[in-house]
Amino acid sequence: MTNLHRPRRSVLYMPGANTRALEKAKSLAADALIFDLEDAVAPEAKAEARENVCNAVRDGGYGKREICIRMNGLDTEWGLDDLKAAVAAGPDAILAPKVVSGDDIRKLDAEMTAAGASPDMQLWVMIEMPLAILNIQDIATAAKDTRLTLFVMGTNDLAKELRASAKPDRQVAFGTSLSMAMLAARAFDIVAIDGVWNDIKDEAGLRDECEEGAAMGFYGKTLIHPSQLDITNQVFAPSPAEVEHAIDVIKAFADPENAGKGVLKVNGKMTELLHLAEANRIVAVSEAIQAMES
Repeated sequence: MTNLHRPRRSVLYMPGANTRALEKAKSLAADALIFDLEDAVAPEAKAEARENVCNAVRDGGYGKREICIRMNGLDTEWGLDDLKAAVAAGPDAILAPKVVSGDDIRKLDAEMTAAGASPDMQLWVMIEMPLAILNIQDIATAAKDTRLTLFVMGTNDLAKELRASAKPDRQVAFGTSLSMAMLAARAFDIVAIDGVWNDIKDEAGLRDECEEGAAMGFYGKTLIHPSQLDITNQVFAPSPAEVEHAIDVIKAFADPENAGKGVLKVNGKMTELLHLAEANRIVAVSEAIQAMES
């Protein structure tokens, strides 16, 4: 399974200071879990949370869920200790907050290597600062020669920095930022995950924002509560109709009678080779989701 096909429909934040939450996460239908040492943890609890999270990762029991540890920034008193402890614990990825340049990516990558990170340990980064948006191509370019594989949109921090509001239409406040991050992610084969929906009780609003994010090209959404999992998993998964059509596209181009053809009619639709690439992606993602849920 390639990095671009791994299911990340639902990426759930879990507070590192809450051991009960870390244990409960083992039974939740999340594709990925972010054990948070940053925003969800008070300064006086940082060291204890770090120990909790690293013990949980080492102990395992999370099945096929992708595990990520969000560290504090390297410019804080906790950041480097977080990074070293996280690397030693061995998660799938480390998530760094408030990056603003390609140099930030290369520094994080170097520190992970120095701490003994395995070659397949990923670096995820929060895109949540105005300067990160202005420098998004520089940040994304660093993926060519570092561990960077994934952008997490930090829309709450963006809202604070921009003094903006997501209501009534978040495209007014964040449309440019989301689109620029999405363009950079696609250009450099980086996975992009949408920001959180804050109103836990508003399921209709969550669904609308998930559908908007999926339409923009995001792979999935970060979540703040388990009750948001079902809607998010549903919206960001290929529908049965999409999978069925994708299979038909693949079969049509594989038919010897169509050898050498660049354009076909499949299920009444004009279909080109670019549609074949998307069909292969849809089927791969669907199969990966089935394997995860089995």
